[in-house]
Amino acid sequence: MSSAVIADPDTYVTGVPYDLLARLRRETPVTRIGDFWAVLRHSDVRHVLRTPAVFSSQLGGTQIRDPATAEDLRYVRRMMLNMDPPEHGRLRGLLTKAFTPRAVGRIAERIEGWARDLVAAVADRGECDFAKDIAADLPLLTLAEVFGVPEQDRRLMFDWSNRVIGFQDAEYAVSATVRADDVTDLARAALAVRPGPGPDGQMPDPRSRAGMPDLYAYAHALGEHKRAHPGDDVMSNLMRYVDDGGGRVSIEEFENLFWLFSVAGNETLRNGLPGGMAALLAHPEQYRKLLDDRSLLPGAVEEMLRWHTPVMHFRRTATQDTRLSDVDIKAGDKVVVWFSSANRDETVFPDPDVFDVTRAPSEHLTFGHGPHFCLGSHLARMQMRALFAAVFDQLGEVRLAGEPRRLRSNFQNGIKSLPIRWD
Repeated sequence: MSSAVIADPDTYVTGVPYDLLARLRRETPVTRIGDFWAVLRHSDVRHVLRTPAVFSSQLGGTQIRDPATAEDLRYVRRMMLNMDPPEHGRLRGLLTKAFTPRAVGRIAERIEGWARDLVAAVADRGECDFAKDIAADLPLLTLAEVFGVPEQDRRLMFDWSNRVIGFQDAEYAVSATVRADDVTDLARAALAVRPGPGPDGQMPDPRSRAGMPDLYAYAHALGEHKRAHPGDDVMSNLMRYVDDGGGRVSIEEFENLFWLFSVAGNETLRNGLPGGMAALLAHPEQYRKLLDDRSLLPGAVEEMLRWHTPVMHFRRTATQDTRLSDVDIKAGDKVVVWFSSANRDETVFPDPDVFDVTRAPSEHLTFGHGPHFCLGSHLARMQMRALFAAVFDQLGEVRLAGEPRRLRSNFQNGIKSLPIRWD
């Protein structure tokens, strides 16, 4: 099998090619694929992520695909995800301070309630689509709480993340599930500028600012509202905070943080939850261990995140000539770290293809490493623990009720549909 298949989105409709990744990891751990270097070994991935002076997030952004225009590149460089120190540290520091203990405590309490309610809503049916009926809404509710978004507007974030993450999947690329009658005036104004498909039937590029005018219209209005009328949510804390130098988050920075959270923060967990359930369904003996001993759940969540890594890769760009695993990399080269491979590196994880909820604490890289380590990792873990606890409590043991359907994407390890049933 050619190494090129790991960059082909069609490959992932049937699953991640772990056997190929393992062979490449052993034989050519830094391997050339098209116009980029794929970094497959755990130690090399960690090195790239913690060395931003050599492997930049900002030079070309963090996606394999180059921005189409110089303006698009300028736009992505304004996002925290695509910043290098020191700019990245300033914005991240402000955001970290906004996650106050009080704000996080409120979110934690509500997450447990939402998880119970989502499962209770399907409990009497005996079957459901776990991905659509249960997993999709919990990250939306959590993000709406973080931003102080009215609950009826949360499905906007579902459509926005579909359009961005699903740009390689025709079913998701034109997602429009929100009706103007069901949302706030703020959301209706955003829906009024929602783009439609062009003459070629394609939506505008969602990874450009011009491709998401509805998201930015909503974010701009929300940011101004938070500054004028702050509440108890995390983003109100952010908008009113002023650092020692008099610096504060601008409305433009708020818009880009809103994009990052509502797309990346939503989609990662929306795929991680059904990914964890798929792992349990494929290993019923592991499922029963958790039913019998809930103290195993925190470790099981870590194993789910390792075994079904939601975000498969991120890109960096070399700032200078360098070497990685005896491979010469030139300044300007694209360097793509492959988390799906690193999280199954046999030198770090014994029997890496085995799903084991009792696995000892491990150094999985699902949330990244170094200065860009995921700010929402604690919220993601909290949601996974709460939702699986609710499933175990209310549904007991579940089983697969139909064929899962996977997202066509070489970036997100996505499950679009996961039918389950229970007695």
